[in-house]
Amino acid sequence: MAFSESPARPSLAGRLEHGFVRLNQALIVLLMASMAILVFANVVMRYVFNQSIFWVEEFTQIQMIWVAYLGAGLALREGRHVAVDMLQDALPAGLRHAIRWFIALAMALFLLTLVVLGVQIAEFTWNQETPAMGLPAGLPYLGIPLGAAAMLLHLLLFWRQFVARDFVQVEEIGDDHAEEAHA
Repeated sequence: MAFSESPARPSLAGRLEHGFVRLNQALIVLLMASMAILVFANVVMRYVFNQSIFWVEEFTQIQMIWVAYLGAGLALREGRHVAVDMLQDALPAGLRHAIRWFIALAMALFLLTLVVLGVQIAEFTWNQETPAMGLPAGLPYLGIPLGAAAMLLHLLLFWRQFVARDFVQVEEIGDDHAEEAHA
């Protein structure tokens, strides 16, 4: 790139989308890192001091549920979900495009349903308590509507690429120069 050229500044929508992806990634990294630390500490406590931390197993199970649901949206962006697309590939381009639109619409409706029903089950179980920590039992279930909402937002933000099956690798956290590396 010549010195006189300035890199194109992404639009506000592009920056917001990038921020949303980064926030999603950061939450997953934070949850996974704390899970690893807690499980390691619990193993050390159990085998070295013959005492375990009573709440670690329950807390890390809740974290794993949240990681799975929050990670589903990022996996969708990269085309990492299992899909049977042999039939789509055999069809003419116009019909293939229409089927991908139908699939995206069906996914959006399903995710919207998950958001609504997930909120209902979280509310229904909120007044119950988890056995070890006494947290609201709806907390693990809250991962369902939040993860489905995040996945729906991911789908809506890259709808056109999804329909075209134009999946891209989401850059890792801290990889601020990913665009320069691909240029």
